[in-house]
Amino acid sequence: MTPETYLAFDFGTRRIGVAVGNSVSCSANPLDTVAVRNNQPDWQHISRLIEEWQPNALIVGEPFNMDDSDNEITLLARRFGNRLNGRYKLPVHLVDERLTSRAALSDMRKEGYTAARSREEVDSRAAREILLGFLNQQSQLKTN
Repeated sequence: MTPETYLAFDFGTRRIGVAVGNSVSCSANPLDTVAVRNNQPDWQHISRLIEEWQPNALIVGEPFNMDDSDNEITLLARRFGNRLNGRYKLPVHLVDERLTSRAALSDMRKEGYTAARSREEVDSRAAREILLGFLNQQSQLKTN
């Protein structure tokens, strides 16, 4: 099995959390937060991350309501995924991101972080949760 590196994105209209992980360890780590200004991600920042980590694919969290319906961010996240694919010519996988921010906050509380922690850390940890979900899906597909 060839090891693969992934970058995951927790899309938001102000910030995009980023995490990195790989298929060998099936682990992921919070990496960074990318600013969004005037509805435009900092593409130079994203380009630097892609150049540094050389991912095989990109993972984008796809937000849904709890009843599986789209919300106001769903289409924006999909468009962001399409733009990533167009710019970097890498495969982009959309992954259900429901409750990832809540899981990230819960983990931070368990580690003793207070509510005063920055949103940036929550966003990059949510991207980590998105990537872990993707890696778990891939692992299950290989064992079935």
